[in-house]
Amino acid sequence: MEIRDVRSLARYDPEKMAKIPVFHSEKMFYDLYALLPGQAQKVHAHEGSDKVYYVLEGEVVARVGEEEALLAPGMAVFAPSGVPHGVRNESASPALLLVVMAPKP
Repeated sequence: MEIRDVRSLARYDPEKMAKIPVFHSEKMFYDLYALLPGQAQKVHAHEGSDKVYYVLEGEVVARVGEEEALLAPGMAVFAPSGVPHGVRNESASPALLLVVMAPKP
């Protein structure tokens, strides 16, 4: 059995958003994204893979397709296969997200 203390894995990079692997398999990935204020994941799309962003700490603006929403701790957003998506931290505090994508691209 694989067990991770997810919050203890968090680390922030002043240069760019940090992607921290938590669990990976041939079929999916489960990562932490750590964003300092002003950092973002550029809008992009994945054909054949769905993604979910879940906010653990802080706030992010999530974009899926043409829509944007402010997500706070406990909130999640679904980005279906082929739909452009991304997140950005416009707040004054760090943000920590769990991100799941399947199938793994």
